[in-house]
Amino acid sequence: MLVAALSVPLLTVAGPAASLHSEDIENDWAHRQQDACRHMPFPNAEYVAAWAGLALGLAAVVVGVVLIKRIRRQYRDRLGDSWPAILTYISVFLFLCLNVLTVPMELITVYVTHSNAGSLVNLGDC
Repeated sequence: MLVAALSVPLLTVAGPAASLHSEDIENDWAHRQQDACRHMPFPNAEYVAAWAGLALGLAAVVVGVVLIKRIRRQYRDRLGDSWPAILTYISVFLFLCLNVLTVPMELITVYVTHSNAGSLVNLGDC
Protein backbone atom coordinates (compact mmCIF):
# COMPACT_ATOMS: atom_id res chain seq x y z
CA MET A 1 0.00 0.00 0.00
CA LEU A 2 2.93 2.32 0.66
CA VAL A 3 4.31 1.87 -2.85
CA ALA A 4 0.90 2.65 -4.36
CA ALA A 5 0.53 5.72 -2.14
CA LEU A 6 3.93 7.01 -3.22
CA SER A 7 3.33 6.27 -6.88
CA VAL A 8 0.24 8.50 -7.13
CA PRO A 9 2.16 11.79 -6.67
CA LEU A 10 4.95 10.52 -8.90
CA LEU A 11 2.54 9.61 -11.71
CA THR A 12 0.66 12.89 -11.23
CA VAL A 13 3.84 14.89 -11.85
CA ALA A 14 5.31 12.63 -14.54
CA GLY A 15 2.19 12.79 -16.74
CA PRO A 16 2.22 16.54 -17.41
CA ALA A 17 6.03 16.51 -17.62
CA ALA A 18 5.92 13.95 -20.44
CA SER A 19 3.14 15.84 -22.19
CA LEU A 20 5.05 19.11 -22.01
CA HIS A 21 8.16 17.37 -23.31
CA SER A 22 6.29 16.62 -26.54
CA GLU A 23 6.10 20.37 -27.17
CA ASP A 24 9.88 20.61 -26.76
CA ILE A 25 10.32 17.82 -29.30
CA GLU A 26 8.08 19.67 -31.77
CA ASN A 27 9.95 22.96 -31.34
CA ASP A 28 13.28 21.19 -31.86
CA TRP A 29 11.88 19.51 -34.99
CA ALA A 30 10.74 22.86 -36.41
CA HIS A 31 14.12 24.50 -35.74
CA ARG A 32 16.01 21.60 -37.33
CA GLN A 33 13.88 21.94 -40.47
CA GLN A 34 14.51 25.67 -40.67
CA ASP A 35 18.25 25.20 -40.16
CA ALA A 36 18.42 22.48 -42.83
CA CYS A 37 16.11 24.40 -45.21
CA ARG A 38 14.09 21.28 -46.02
CA HIS A 39 11.05 19.46 -44.70
CA MET A 40 11.72 16.47 -42.44
CA PRO A 41 9.40 13.67 -41.33
CA PHE A 42 7.38 14.21 -38.16
CA PRO A 43 9.23 12.74 -35.13
CA ASN A 44 7.70 9.61 -33.62
CA ALA A 45 9.15 10.59 -30.24
CA GLU A 46 6.54 13.33 -30.01
CA TYR A 47 3.75 10.78 -30.32
CA VAL A 48 5.38 8.64 -27.66
CA ALA A 49 5.78 11.55 -25.25
CA ALA A 50 2.20 12.78 -25.71
CA TRP A 51 0.63 9.35 -25.28
CA ALA A 52 2.95 8.50 -22.36
CA GLY A 53 1.82 11.64 -20.55
CA LEU A 54 -1.82 10.66 -20.98
CA ALA A 55 -1.12 7.07 -19.90
CA LEU A 56 0.71 8.23 -16.78
CA GLY A 57 -2.10 10.60 -15.86
CA LEU A 58 -4.74 7.91 -16.27
CA ALA A 59 -2.59 5.42 -14.34
CA ALA A 60 -2.42 7.88 -11.45
CA VAL A 61 -6.21 8.08 -11.41
CA VAL A 62 -6.63 4.29 -11.48
CA VAL A 63 -4.03 3.65 -8.77
CA GLY A 64 -5.48 6.42 -6.61
CA VAL A 65 -9.05 5.16 -6.86
CA VAL A 66 -8.00 1.58 -6.11
CA LEU A 67 -5.94 2.77 -3.14
CA ILE A 68 -8.77 4.87 -1.71
CA LYS A 69 -11.17 1.93 -2.04
CA ARG A 70 -8.69 -0.38 -0.36
CA ILE A 71 -8.15 2.03 2.55
CA ARG A 72 -11.90 2.44 3.01
CA ARG A 73 -12.44 -1.32 2.92
CA GLN A 74 -9.59 -2.04 5.33
CA TYR A 75 -10.36 0.63 7.94
CA ARG A 76 -14.14 1.17 7.44
CA ASP A 77 -15.39 2.84 10.62
CA ARG A 78 -11.90 3.20 12.14
CA LEU A 79 -10.46 5.46 9.43
CA GLY A 80 -10.20 8.43 11.80
CA ASP A 81 -8.40 6.35 14.45
CA SER A 82 -5.32 5.62 12.33
CA TRP A 83 -3.20 8.66 11.45
CA PRO A 84 -1.20 6.98 8.63
CA ALA A 85 -4.42 5.80 7.00
CA ILE A 86 -6.14 9.17 7.19
CA LEU A 87 -3.01 10.98 5.98
CA THR A 88 -2.64 8.60 3.03
CA TYR A 89 -6.33 8.89 2.23
CA ILE A 90 -6.29 12.70 2.23
CA SER A 91 -3.06 13.01 0.23
CA VAL A 92 -4.18 10.54 -2.44
CA PHE A 93 -7.55 12.30 -2.65
CA LEU A 94 -5.82 15.68 -3.14
CA PHE A 95 -3.62 14.28 -5.90
CA LEU A 96 -6.72 12.81 -7.57
CA CYS A 97 -8.27 16.28 -7.53
CA LEU A 98 -5.10 17.61 -9.16
CA ASN A 99 -5.40 14.92 -11.82
CA VAL A 100 -8.83 16.27 -12.72
CA LEU A 101 -6.93 19.32 -13.98
CA THR A 102 -3.97 17.56 -15.59
CA VAL A 103 -5.70 14.79 -17.58
CA PRO A 104 -7.61 17.27 -19.81
CA MET A 105 -4.33 19.09 -20.48
CA GLU A 106 -2.76 15.76 -21.47
CA LEU A 107 -5.71 15.02 -23.78
CA ILE A 108 -5.27 18.42 -25.44
CA THR A 109 -1.56 17.69 -25.91
CA VAL A 110 -2.37 14.41 -27.68
CA TYR A 111 -4.85 16.24 -29.92
CA VAL A 112 -2.34 18.99 -30.75
CA THR A 113 0.36 16.43 -31.51
CA HIS A 114 -1.84 14.62 -34.01
CA SER A 115 -3.10 17.84 -35.58
CA ASN A 116 0.44 19.19 -36.02
CA ALA A 117 1.63 16.00 -37.70
CA GLY A 118 0.14 16.99 -41.05
CA SER A 119 1.19 20.63 -41.02
CA LEU A 120 4.29 21.93 -42.73
CA VAL A 121 6.73 24.31 -41.11
CA ASN A 122 7.39 27.65 -42.79
CA LEU A 123 11.03 27.39 -43.82
CA GLY A 124 11.45 31.10 -44.42
CA ASP A 125 14.06 32.33 -46.92
CA CYS A 126 16.05 29.32 -48.05
